[in-house]
Amino acid sequence: MKGFVGELLGTFILVLFGCGSVAVSTLYGEYNSIFQIAIVWGIGVMLAIYLTRHMSCAHLNPAVSIAMVISKRMLIKKLPAYLCAQFIGAFLAGVTIYLLFAPSIEIYESSHEIVRGSAASVETARMFGEFYTGGKAVVSMPLAKGAEAFGTFLLLIFIFALTEGCNVGRPSDAMTPVFIGLTVTSIICLVAPLTQAGLNPARDFGPRLVAWLAGWGSAAFPDDEGGFFYVYILAPIVGGAVAALFFLYVIEPLMKKTAQTCKCKKQSEE
Repeated sequence: MKGFVGELLGTFILVLFGCGSVAVSTLYGEYNSIFQIAIVWGIGVMLAIYLTRHMSCAHLNPAVSIAMVISKRMLIKKLPAYLCAQFIGAFLAGVTIYLLFAPSIEIYESSHEIVRGSAASVETARMFGEFYTGGKAVVSMPLAKGAEAFGTFLLLIFIFALTEGCNVGRPSDAMTPVFIGLTVTSIICLVAPLTQAGLNPARDFGPRLVAWLAGWGSAAFPDDEGGFFYVYILAPIVGGAVAALFFLYVIEPLMKKTAQTCKCKKQSEE
């Protein structure tokens, strides 16, 4: 129960601040660059980890939890509770954002002559779920899948590196959430122009489901080819799984070997 509540609360905070920043940018034009939105996402991740890591492992992302099981850092019997908590937390955050901004959304739709549920309403549906079509960049589904998988791969590599005890260069436990948040910020700046940088199946599906229920209907799931599932659910999981295997069988053995021979730690202690 402690782990369930921790993952639910942490994912709620992450999505609340992150999707909230997208809503503020869309409705009020308060953010003028990807970096500004990305840094809010990073801060949301950081605060969520600080708030909940004493309750759970603060994965806050199904791709992270699955990667932790693959890398033998979490028992598989904990996985169902973690996944359920993450999706519920993300859904509740989506509901909260909708309740906060519903009047503003209606005014925005009216002033821009957007009919909710139409193809044009993707512009406001982006506040909840990600879309790899309709942006400034021309992105095919294979490229979108690759971008989401690669972004999640980078995220997991850094999470492993920042938390692995045999990495003599890792930050202190007190600072680790800060660096994970900065990692998320950096990856969003790289990937968001292509796919909005989901990197997290729960973060995408939970709020997207809220949009579907709140009247956006098929506009919340506009890709008839299954792009939503392949790009924002499957690709992050695959990217995280590959990162887990790569770290487990390539990077970690090298780190352990280096930790035994490297004099950096001894010199810093002296």
